[in-house]
Amino acid sequence: MRPRDAAELVRLPAALTAPGDSLAGAAAAGWPYGGRTWAAPAASVCLYLAGMALNDFADSDLDAFERPERPVPSGRVAPFQALGTAVALSGAGLGLAAVAGGTRALRVAVPLTAAVWSYDLWAQRTAAGPAVMALARGLDVLLGAGGDLRRAALPAFAVAAHTAGVTTLSRGEVSGTSGRAAAAALTGTATAAATAAALAATRTGPAAGARPRTGTVPRTAAASRTGTGRRTRVAAGVATGAALAGYAATVGRAQLAALRAPGHAPTVRAATGTGVRGVTGLQSALLAGAGAPVLAGALTALGGLARVASRKVSPT
Repeated sequence: MRPRDAAELVRLPAALTAPGDSLAGAAAAGWPYGGRTWAAPAASVCLYLAGMALNDFADSDLDAFERPERPVPSGRVAPFQALGTAVALSGAGLGLAAVAGGTRALRVAVPLTAAVWSYDLWAQRTAAGPAVMALARGLDVLLGAGGDLRRAALPAFAVAAHTAGVTTLSRGEVSGTSGRAAAAALTGTATAAATAAALAATRTGPAAGARPRTGTVPRTAAASRTGTGRRTRVAAGVATGAALAGYAATVGRAQLAALRAPGHAPTVRAATGTGVRGVTGLQSALLAGAGAPVLAGALTALGGLARVASRKVSPT
């Protein structure tokens, strides 16, 4: 298998959107894996790539008519190679999850892997497809959180809502979609953005920076800490707002265009690609709101890299 064919098989640019899931979950849960946190986004990437390879294996007959340029139907990659790639990457993802958090991480990684395989082999052809894909991305957030549902439920829900909308819209990439599906995608984006904004407000609002009790620390130290905390909260709020504005301006705008012309397949396909890449804006907002603005900025840059790379290799 040639490198270019392998990159197309796994939709390599789109894999750059995967690390943000587990990083958002880790930030929400207080970085439960400590110094081994790096292994969680690495696991996310492997499982994402596995899903893409498995998708081409499962859809080879359909792609022969709808997407004949893809590696498997074009004959550049054999079906057994696509399946072998999916198996190997799934194993690598589970192994990296074990490195990150042992049994605790595997309790999430195993059902996540099952959701990925279920989507490709069964659910994508049924009405359950968007829900199963949303479940997979939500579990990916929880993977980073060490399964801490209490602290990472809202970030997981935000990513899942975005994913459900994009997956619904993606079904019309070849022949166009319906106005209802396009509206559902836009609703998913709005729901995800509203959830991220509400979550950030609870972490950066006045209640998040309650003053120390009188007498517990010297007055000058208390004033200094209060000032520093206030500046940190303001910076986090600004970073979150900027990320969400970028998310709405890219993903929301593209989906609005699809809503206005749902039967125009190129517009729907463009909106799908923008939605796939644009999740990094949502992830950045979640990270900034959780107090990790540097990582949020890095993720925004990663999203830009994904857009550039998508000009060479399709992310859908």
